[in-house]
Amino acid sequence: MEVYVNLRKIGNNVLLAICDAEILGKTLREGKIVFCVKEEFYKGARVNIEEAVAMIENSTIVNMVGKNVVKTAMEKGYVHPEAVLNIEGVPHAQILKI
Repeated sequence: MEVYVNLRKIGNNVLLAICDAEILGKTLREGKIVFCVKEEFYKGARVNIEEAVAMIENSTIVNMVGKNVVKTAMEKGYVHPEAVLNIEGVPHAQILKI
């Protein structure tokens, strides 16, 4: 299973954006929430999901969207299930390491 990862260094932070490959470029809507899975933000290397989730360890800010990536991050203990926001049935989670 593959996902897109975009890794950036911003000041002292390492920002990792991950999305399931099949939702790149889509717009999710639920109630007043409009969430765009923008290529400018998420599209980078296309990698195996295990490799992408392993990159969380060395990142200070993580933004992830997609059933597969969020599920894998939860299974690995990076994301608590109550911290997940579902938008149009698609999970979104963020990690901020302070």
